[in-house]
Amino acid sequence: MALSIGAAARGIGPPLPASSRDTRPAAGGHIARLEFTKRLMKDADAREEFNRQLRQENERRRALRESRAVPDTIPELIEFFLDTEARELEYEIARLRPRLTKEFFDHVQLELSQLRFAVSRTKEMEDRLIELEAMQKVLQEGTEAYDKMQADLVLARERLSKILQSKDRKATLLEMVERNELTRSVLALLDENIASAINSDQKEAAAFMENIRATMLKYMTA
Repeated sequence: MALSIGAAARGIGPPLPASSRDTRPAAGGHIARLEFTKRLMKDADAREEFNRQLRQENERRRALRESRAVPDTIPELIEFFLDTEARELEYEIARLRPRLTKEFFDHVQLELSQLRFAVSRTKEMEDRLIELEAMQKVLQEGTEAYDKMQADLVLARERLSKILQSKDRKATLLEMVERNELTRSVLALLDENIASAINSDQKEAAAFMENIRATMLKYMTA
């Protein structure tokens, strides 16, 4: 049972598993994770069971995503996010970013204000307040992170295009180093292009970009 953002905000946890055998690593930090990894390597059956559970979970999440209809109104969208599993929030924020507008957040803030300043507050209202506050924080931070990621991606594309189209690549790279424009985002995007060229059997293009990558690394680590 996965937790929705609303349930997590209220401190409601999933029930304990019926089976005493659990292939997941116990809480305990780095040492526990190492022991878990060793156990998987030694136990082929446990490893296969873990992979089977992982495939089932991925299929469950895919089916859940496809089954969820996008709401039409802001109140419905609020309930949609409150019912969204915590691990699915990043996906849903990216998918519904155009709907997370100032109007949406103003509506959330209005309901929060009404709950906070209510003359008499019931247990249901207290729970609703906690849920909305948690949702508001998660969605605000999530949209900010998504917008920054998108801006970084656009900038990385522009910078990579500048490098690939340059007639004097060395001078261009030196100029970009001085401006602190050779970032890991540019390198990651170049790696994606190289992988795509290799998968498409474009050997010359892949080799060309790999040479650029090697040169970039020299300047980035200089």
